[in-house]
Amino acid sequence: MFSILSRTLVAVCWNRLTGLDEPVSGNIFVGGEDIGEKGLCHHRQNNISLVFQNYNLIDYLTPVENVLLGGKVDAGALLAQMGIEENACTRNVMQLSGGQQQRVAIARALAGKAPVLLADEPTGNLDEATAAEITDIFKGLAHDKKKCVIVVTHSRELAAEADIVLQLTAGRIHEMAAVV
Repeated sequence: MFSILSRTLVAVCWNRLTGLDEPVSGNIFVGGEDIGEKGLCHHRQNNISLVFQNYNLIDYLTPVENVLLGGKVDAGALLAQMGIEENACTRNVMQLSGGQQQRVAIARALAGKAPVLLADEPTGNLDEATAAEITDIFKGLAHDKKKCVIVVTHSRELAAEADIVLQLTAGRIHEMAAVV
C-alpha cells in the first residue's frame, strides 16, 4: 500500500506512529500488537523504518556505513538498487547530492526489514526529476516488495501517485477519493 498523509497529520501523529513518543493516554496498535507492551524500542526495530525530510545521515560516514546502521545487509547491493553508483558508496555522504543522500536514507530504512516505511517529506528538498525517481522507488517498494509505505507530503504530484490519500481536517482523518 502506498499512502499519503497530509502534513498536518504528521504534526499530530509522527512521534507516536514512529514510537519516538509515548501516548499520554490510550494505546497504539500496529499489526494487532500494542506497541507499548513490547516497548517502543522493539517497535522501532521491528515494525517501522523512517525516512526523514533532512535525511538524518551521519555526516562523517560513507553511504555504506550509514546503511549498515539500519541492519546487517549487503549495503553495496542495497545502495545499487537505490541507484547509488559504486564509486559514490565510499565517499563521505556530505559529498553526495541531495537526491543521492535521500536514496542512502531510503536504503538505510530498508536495511531493517520493517514492514512499514514512514517517510516525512521525502521529495521536499529534491528537483522534479529526482523526486519522480524517489516516488517510483516508493511505489516499487509498496507494489513489488509488499511494504506499507506511508508518505507525508505537501506535494500534490506525489499524492497523485498514492493508492490512498488521507487528510486531517478539523481533528478528523478523511480518506480522499482524489487529490485536492
